[in-house]
Amino acid sequence: MPSYKAPLDDYRFILNELWEARELSAMPGFEDATPDVIASVLDEAAKFCEEILHPLNQSGDAEGCVFENGTVRTPKGFKQAYDKYVEGGWPSMNASPEHGGQGLPHTVGFAIEEFICSANLAFGPYPGLTAGAYSAIASHASDELKALYLPKMVSGEWSGTMCLTEPHCGTDLGLMKTRAVPAEDGSYTITGTKIFITSGEHDLTNNIIHLVLAKLPDAPAGSKGVSLFVVPKFLPDDDGEPGARNAVSCGSVEHKMGIKASATCVMNFDGAVGWLVAQPNQGMRAMFTMMNAARLGVGIQGLGIAEIARQNAVIYTKERLQGRSLTGVKAPEKPADPLIVHPDVRKNLLEAKAFTEGARALAVMIGLGIDRAAHHPDAAVRQQSNDLVALLTPVIKAYYTDMGVETAIKMQQMFGGHGYIREHGMEQFVRDARISMLYEGANAIQALDLVGRKLPQNGGAAVRAFFATIQTEIEDTLTDHDIADISAALEEAFAKLHQATAWLAQHAFANPDEAGGAATDYLRIFALVTVGWIWLKTARVAQAKLKEGGECSPETYDGKLKTARFFMAKVLPEVEGRFRILTGGCKPMMDMAEDQF
Repeated sequence: MPSYKAPLDDYRFILNELWEARELSAMPGFEDATPDVIASVLDEAAKFCEEILHPLNQSGDAEGCVFENGTVRTPKGFKQAYDKYVEGGWPSMNASPEHGGQGLPHTVGFAIEEFICSANLAFGPYPGLTAGAYSAIASHASDELKALYLPKMVSGEWSGTMCLTEPHCGTDLGLMKTRAVPAEDGSYTITGTKIFITSGEHDLTNNIIHLVLAKLPDAPAGSKGVSLFVVPKFLPDDDGEPGARNAVSCGSVEHKMGIKASATCVMNFDGAVGWLVAQPNQGMRAMFTMMNAARLGVGIQGLGIAEIARQNAVIYTKERLQGRSLTGVKAPEKPADPLIVHPDVRKNLLEAKAFTEGARALAVMIGLGIDRAAHHPDAAVRQQSNDLVALLTPVIKAYYTDMGVETAIKMQQMFGGHGYIREHGMEQFVRDARISMLYEGANAIQALDLVGRKLPQNGGAAVRAFFATIQTEIEDTLTDHDIADISAALEEAFAKLHQATAWLAQHAFANPDEAGGAATDYLRIFALVTVGWIWLKTARVAQAKLKEGGECSPETYDGKLKTARFFMAKVLPEVEGRFRILTGGCKPMMDMAEDQF
């Protein structure tokens, strides 16, 4: 059975020394979010994930969800674990005190999300979808709907979903057929079928609140004619408690490759009663509040799976005896050396370490950006933070989930044949990780979003500001002889990112297919340079702390420096290859006739 320990030490370094998150307690509304309080919360979250959620991961995968007579039963232990999750107050962590929440920063929430995703990825979507639905209702619904639904969603009594996809349409939601007809009492009658609905039906809560996209009778064509509705499983009675059953039902659950303990449902709305959220035909705008949060959350899933796979591979390669070191025996008292003496094994482990630690530091930066955008007293800082989060959202979603799968596979490889059998848990990590690249917009969609929307948004102001931040970091460190080699490596890759950006601007204007053909490689270049900047910043802090002392051990700082150099030497050079692919243009793909495939 695999093991899991939450990376608390790394979070302490990132929060207290890399980003100095103590600024959170200086923001209005976050006064109680001191470093000591944050540390205490993370300690308790780690304990819950390690002791309650992780032991259910393999058994939940083996048992899966059971669909019987229109209801879904989650695996043994999940209901009890969810009840403990609620008792601990975890659903209310980031919600507003106005709705009964604790109002803690999203920075803290991201850390807890990672712990949950590592410990039990299939459990995470149940509270995760509720948090997303909460955000959409809190941002766009009427005060009456907020008062009726949000307190019970914040407490964890009720859960939430997002119902977008239909059998005939995935990303192209303008093709949807679900209809909403106005009723005389101000409600709407919702009719249609939605598929791939995470947490659409389960036995964890006594009500499920669906956010459903549908079209009004007079709606404009395409996505501009989509509206958003709140449709409860049980209609609230006069006391706000679950009353009569609404005309919404689960038709089946999907039989999936992974996350089998997470209920993925076909949901049928047969004249169900719903209420409009936001304005008519403004549903996509309202739903994107939820989707953008979900995309960041899915990115954290990639990080979480990579982390637990890495941890178990490190343990195994230190214990498993196989062969002798190429440079001489390292464990003469044993019949063979441990796997970790071999260079290629170390390369794989260090790739995982460089990704997880770099991605974690970037995720904390994004969390801080969300918190600044909502709470910083300076309007200019709020806007800059919001722009940065929007710019990096597709990068986080696509790169983290790509790397979650790549890392899980490489860590499985460290086990040899033992990685292929269920006992060690590695094959489950590979299966579970795969969905993250597909849902909340497949990763090629994220790349198109970055290239087609985020880069040109507001005249490119956000990307120019971000590039200026990276450039300043490089300029400030090129003359620091202790880390100049790290800075120089990033400078070279950053120049390629500039060239790739210019190439896109020139060629995509003349031929939009060039943007489509280059987007995925461009996002990977963008991500690699971004994480490279994180590692340069990390090295700068670690080098300073080695000299002057800090909260962590000298071995920790030295390890950060070595990992930064590994990233620059063995990971960042991928930029060069991706750049050559990108500038090869779309002609090699588009010249092929369809009947030649």
